[in-house]
Amino acid sequence: MTCESPQSPGGILLALDARTGQTLWQKQYTLTAYRLHGDNSYAAATPVVDADGVYVLWQTAEETIVAALDHHGREAWRRALPGVHSQFGPGTSLIISGEMVVFTHEQEGEETYRSDWIALDRRTGENRWSRPRQNSETSCSTPCLYRPEAGKPQLIFTSETHGITGIDLNTGSVIWEMPSVLPARVVGSPVLAGNLVLSACGKGSTGNQLVAVQIPPTGTAQQPQLLYTHTGRFTPYVPTPLAKDGLLYIFHDQGDVCCLRLNTGELLWSGKPAGKLYGSPVWVNGLLYCMDRQGKVVVLKAGPAYELLAVNSLGEKSHATPAVAGNAMYLRTYSHLISIGGEK
Repeated sequence: MTCESPQSPGGILLALDARTGQTLWQKQYTLTAYRLHGDNSYAAATPVVDADGVYVLWQTAEETIVAALDHHGREAWRRALPGVHSQFGPGTSLIISGEMVVFTHEQEGEETYRSDWIALDRRTGENRWSRPRQNSETSCSTPCLYRPEAGKPQLIFTSETHGITGIDLNTGSVIWEMPSVLPARVVGSPVLAGNLVLSACGKGSTGNQLVAVQIPPTGTAQQPQLLYTHTGRFTPYVPTPLAKDGLLYIFHDQGDVCCLRLNTGELLWSGKPAGKLYGSPVWVNGLLYCMDRQGKVVVLKAGPAYELLAVNSLGEKSHATPAVAGNAMYLRTYSHLISIGGEK
């Protein structure tokens, strides 16, 4: 997990024993101080792991650091790139796709700062490809991997300037693009459900527009199709929606929760179980879990009817999304990591 350094501007990559919570090792990164949104931090990006190691992204206005470490905390490689110019500070995370580490490096304002979507070799850190993009309000969205039934795998990116884009995983070339469907800043990440991709955008503290787009079949001249658009109080800004079993669950920044029929956008139910949200929901064994900004864990039954099961307070504020692995759920607050369940 990433943490913000309390002593000086910078971040800490921290490895904990999943069973006991004991610190196994930590790696500190000194970063240049910069102004960012009061709810943002130097540790905004989530690290990603595979069998070989852990990969971490640090971004400020002066520098971007991408590093790979083994599971003992020894650094295998490090790349230094230019910083990211953004009104609120960076917020995207990197992903592993095949043999590559992929992330966005977007800029706001002057064209003298170059925006790119970048893929590095996960073993060496060398460039695999870089896709130049136009500057706009920096997207905090994290890309995802789409594997069609036939054809090459694609990376799905979302941003204000380019809308929703399908990128060839191996070359970085644009396969398809639907611009102008996201007319504001994109913070939440794209959601895949079969050949559908859903994304939202917004401003201030509320969503502006949610769209559902059908991805065109690979190797055809067909264009992506806009299935439906949602605006209003059920459109999220920061939280990422969740699609499961033909339903779309939306947790709104202001605390409203709703369920839509995935293929049509029909509203099935809505409620307001707790307070304002930054974190996104997760689905576990037929239940939905999400933490509000005051650290209350909301538990809902997933399905076509609204059923609130519990609201449990952790006693400290949280901007995080629950993580689940090995029969345990990990809940992060401002200064604690809490493990529930699992096997000793």
